[in-house]
Amino acid sequence: MTEMSERIKVLGTFALLGFFAGIIANLLYHIVWPWLLQVFPAMLNAEWMISGLAGAMLTLVMLILWVYLSGSQD
Repeated sequence: MTEMSERIKVLGTFALLGFFAGIIANLLYHIVWPWLLQVFPAMLNAEWMISGLAGAMLTLVMLILWVYLSGSQD
């Protein structure tokens, strides 16, 4: 029973961190993104930049899935 409660604590902690990360991402989107578009308009609208960001996000998702699915073999 204690192992299950530890897992629930970890999942709850990550859910809370994700919630706050979403709030921060929203603030950054509304505050920082317009400023970045003014300062670096050509670079941020370039297709290679958007493709690079999408590739980085997909790589992170694949890495997280690999770590989660491989897990501990104990």
